[in-house]
Amino acid sequence: MLPPRHAEKTGLFWTTDLASSAFIAILSPRFHTSRGYEVNKAELVEKLAKATGLTKKDARAALDGVVDVITKALASSEPVIITGFGKFETRKRKATTRMNPQTGERIKTPAKVVPAFKAGKNLKDIVAKKAKK
Repeated sequence: MLPPRHAEKTGLFWTTDLASSAFIAILSPRFHTSRGYEVNKAELVEKLAKATGLTKKDARAALDGVVDVITKALASSEPVIITGFGKFETRKRKATTRMNPQTGERIKTPAKVVPAFKAGKNLKDIVAKKAKK
């Protein structure tokens, strides 16, 4: 069984942009558990609904919409930039040769494209400020 979630209000500000609010909510200390800052989709929808005043149904639709837009953009190699929060993009990884440590066999891994996230200045500043406390 997991420990109860912290529900106390922090000094974290909320923007009027729904997408930014959802992403900032993920990083909010209100979601802290003994496992770190993990939050599942149902918990995120609940917190998003409380933070924005939306119903849970509308919050789930908004979250699904944001995830869908980001997923489709990345699938077509288009970056998604949320000013102040960060940039979702794809990065190409080269083909490499690796070694199986148990057998010593050389294995070739193919080149591939992977999703990546680069934090924006505002997000970095908020995280750094919280880490200092």
